[in-house]
Amino acid sequence: MPLDSIGTPPLWIGFTLFVLAMLALDLGVFHRKAHVVGVREALVWTAVWIALALLFNVGVYVWFGAERALEFLTGYVIEKALSVDNIFVFLVVFAVFAVPAALQHRVLFWGILGALIMRAIFIVLGAALLQRFHWVIYLFGAFLVFTGIKLLVQRAGEVHPERNPLFRLFRRWVPSVPDYRGAHFIVVEGGKRYATPLLLVLVAIEATDLVFAVDSIPAIFAITMDPFIVYTSNIFAILGLRALYFALAGMMEKFHYLKVGLSLVLAFVGVKMLLVGVYKIPILVSLGVIVALLAGAVVASLLRPPTTPQLPVVPPQVPTGSAQLPGGTP
Repeated sequence: MPLDSIGTPPLWIGFTLFVLAMLALDLGVFHRKAHVVGVREALVWTAVWIALALLFNVGVYVWFGAERALEFLTGYVIEKALSVDNIFVFLVVFAVFAVPAALQHRVLFWGILGALIMRAIFIVLGAALLQRFHWVIYLFGAFLVFTGIKLLVQRAGEVHPERNPLFRLFRRWVPSVPDYRGAHFIVVEGGKRYATPLLLVLVAIEATDLVFAVDSIPAIFAITMDPFIVYTSNIFAILGLRALYFALAGMMEKFHYLKVGLSLVLAFVGVKMLLVGVYKIPILVSLGVIVALLAGAVVASLLRPPTTPQLPVVPPQVPTGSAQLPGGTP
């Protein structure tokens, strides 16, 4: 099954250069020094990333038509919604490892840079599989339905990033120091290199994002088979994830029904994949259903506030050198 794509080599190269330029501008100019990111700054950056995504969407509409533009917008909305779970994990990781607030942006920057690379690899592999084995789309659909049901029945507080096998393997084989050393991921002591807790936090975030990528990539392939649309919508959502985290971290516990909405979104796109051989649900209908599910979850959360806190509170500032790794010092 050939995959029709609007992505020409110049488009792929141009978009990649744009992403690299924005990342360089972010870390090299606006966040060159480690500092606590305030809500106002986070909201500004969130608006910037959303505006860039919508501007790109307009470009897709002008040059490639309404259908491709709607595919991009739907994929972007899905990935943006699913990134809420990433934010939840960020909260847990930073709380478990007592990450100083001034260092959180640096960790997220490099974590999301790694996520961009992993997502690109997943998308290329996914596109290759779908092109050669059409039946894989049904496997993706069944997996998304299963994931949606699992997310729906999962109890709050069941996230344990320090138990991730990749993270545990890293701690077993990489010599580490028990406390933070400023913004350094690696330090040299006695002529030997040691990982700091900051590098361990980065590994935990990358390992958990690997799990999220397995969910989100098939979800967007349910909307469009165009690898370029899948890639760009996914990357735009990921690029704004850091700012979204700092903007919403303090309000996450208010939207306790959002996980229900996300589980229903995953189940819906899974069913959409399973039905592709019988009936293709129009993209506009898909977008409407997804927006309705997410909006309904937010409204329900506001109408019925939680009686107990749902998320751990991240320490506002932990003095350097005070961190203790879960399970003791490596």
